[in-house]
Amino acid sequence: MKTSTPISKGFKAYLSFEKQLSKNSVEAYLRDLRGFTEFLEERQIKVTKVMLSDLQSYLKFLSESGIGARSQARIISGLKAFYKYLIIEELIEINPTRMLHGPKIAQKLPEVLSIEEVTRMLSAIDLSRPDGHRNRAMLEVLYGCGLRVSELIHLKISKLHFDQGFIGVIGKGDKERIVPINPTACKAVLLYLTQSRSKGKIKKEAEDIVFLNVRGAGISRVSVFKIVKKLALEAEIEKTVSPHTFRHSFATHLYDRGADLRAIQDMLGHSSIMTTEIYSKVSQQYLRDTLQQFHPFFDL
Repeated sequence: MKTSTPISKGFKAYLSFEKQLSKNSVEAYLRDLRGFTEFLEERQIKVTKVMLSDLQSYLKFLSESGIGARSQARIISGLKAFYKYLIIEELIEINPTRMLHGPKIAQKLPEVLSIEEVTRMLSAIDLSRPDGHRNRAMLEVLYGCGLRVSELIHLKISKLHFDQGFIGVIGKGDKERIVPINPTACKAVLLYLTQSRSKGKIKKEAEDIVFLNVRGAGISRVSVFKIVKKLALEAEIEKTVSPHTFRHSFATHLYDRGADLRAIQDMLGHSSIMTTEIYSKVSQQYLRDTLQQFHPFFDL
């Protein structure tokens, strides 16, 4: 289907304004749709006359063409959106994608640091360096509060409520949430604010930003990634470590010690409990404890 047809133009507007997808996502959906309509044209099937069997044939065609499961899932998502649009516009009466199921995608478990590895990374920080207290405070907050790197770099001094034991964080969708902070992280941040940050130059627009670079502006996410990578190397950790690894470790270690998934969900700012449930799969200690508690032959 050409992008100039009335249906494709309408679908593009639907994705952009009603679904409010990004420009890149819209283009990806339209590109996938063009591939599907080319498949139909070769078989002389009209897009408004498609049946479930045609969609299943297309998935088989994709699989035989070497298209991976994740790409197939993305294509299916686009086709479902397209036929939903056709239903809304009353161009079709029955949605052929309603019973369409894509390939199962193996869930990739996140990399998690052990408590000993977290300690080694923290110990690798040279506090005698000008950026030492800052780097220590950043890692303590990443691990102690489970923040995303974007939340860390935008953390504001005005949102630090250490006397009440929490911080205010702006998460995805500009939603603010309250996150508890432990005394160790509080101490590290206060040391940084009083020992390092207050002695350097601070740009006016960064006066309320907690973590600054050497020029007095807010530190960038790229810089945080480089710092974490360097410390992982110095701590001789062979795992692939990023700032997000501390978030995964935070959640997994909480779950290991019996924290409720709903509480972890709130602290992480997940909109769905299903996203948080991955940490129950990561937690090997939880599985071992369950086996020890319930298996009748464990202590024999």
